[in-house]
Amino acid sequence: MREFLRRVTVALASPPIAMISAPTPAPPPPRWPWPPALSASVGLHAAAAATVLIPGALPWALGAMVLNHAALTAAGLWPRSALLGPNMTRLPAVAAARGDIAITLDDGPDPEVTPAVLDLLAEHGVRATFFCIAERARGQAALLRRIVAAGHSVQNHSLRHRHNFSLLGPRGFEREIGAAQKLLADLTGVRPFCFRAPAGLRNPLLDPVLHRLGLHLVSWTRRGYDTRVTDAGRVLARLQRGLAGGDILLLHDGHARRSASGRPLVLEVLPLLLGRCRAAGLRPVTLDQALPHRHAGA
Repeated sequence: MREFLRRVTVALASPPIAMISAPTPAPPPPRWPWPPALSASVGLHAAAAATVLIPGALPWALGAMVLNHAALTAAGLWPRSALLGPNMTRLPAVAAARGDIAITLDDGPDPEVTPAVLDLLAEHGVRATFFCIAERARGQAALLRRIVAAGHSVQNHSLRHRHNFSLLGPRGFEREIGAAQKLLADLTGVRPFCFRAPAGLRNPLLDPVLHRLGLHLVSWTRRGYDTRVTDAGRVLARLQRGLAGGDILLLHDGHARRSASGRPLVLEVLPLLLGRCRAAGLRPVTLDQALPHRHAGA
């Protein structure tokens, strides 16, 4: 009996196994910093509301609000704008000084084009970043794993690449981006830390969602418009104009247009672009290699 009581006493005094082995929860992200343009917009709305009772001031207040909303809309329609929150259009200065550039490919994975892109990248010994549409990735799980196994990076390009993405509210953004995060992480074993909006379009409600999810918004330094034109020379000219360390370049392995020869345009442009980078002493790297995570050091 004494031995039984001793064991009971020891068991009660010891913390449960689950408490010992439970992982420490991740700290919450820091408070979302209001972009100056949005802070000014809120102040303008408050000032307009305060002038409603002033005789003759209403038309001026309404006019100022209309102009304000037009400016915010224009910022959302300008993919490289940073007025609505942080937006990576170039790699950090340290990476640029090393001569690093990032080649990014959107809208895949494509069962025909993406494997050929991977073969080209392997032939040249370089790595790239693939912004994948999660619903497309679901049906190409083996291909997605091949991308990661080759040392490339898979990042978030939304769940379905909705044409009305820029019109969504916070809940819509949470569903579209959060579901893509989970699906891509499950397929690759690596959680994305960068997001690119469909067509680069967004609204002021996007950045708070990206902040909570720990995602950088990444656009580009220049793009080749390889989903619109069929001339590889024109695409290459756009991408290499002013080519320098720190550039983020945009091509497409999904929704790729075809050249006059019938080949996907990216397959004609990519070897020439990689040769140009090599001649200029530039090193293509993945975004994982060049960017810190959004809340690193916070």
